[in-house]
Order: sequence, then C-alpha cells, then structure tokens
Amino acid sequence: MTDTFSDTQASVLIGTAEKMIELWERLSPEKQALLLKRFGTQENALAALIATQLVAPL
Repeated sequence: MTDTFSDTQASVLIGTAEKMIELWERLSPEKQALLLKRFGTQENALAALIATQLVAPL
C-alpha cells in the first residue's frame, strides 16, 4: 500500500471535494441543520448525501 497519490488520483480527489463543498453550500440553512442533527458532522452528512445520489440520482 502506498501513501502517495498520482496526479490523476489527486485531481479526482480535489474535484470530488470541491463538488461536495458546492453541494453543501447550495443547501438551505435549515437543511444543513437537519443533516447535522441527524449525522453529527458535516463530513458524515455529505457522505450520506453523496451515497444517496450515487444510489438514486435526482
């Protein structure tokens, strides 16, 4: 196992993080609060949203 990313892997990871931030910022404050209450952290809430979109895209 390696502790480094290739340039391609790093680019994909950064792009995914940017999309997650954009998704969070588009949510209303009420939706953000609801998700934080349910999942505990912003990271967990975003992971749940991303998983949901992968399973059943809107």
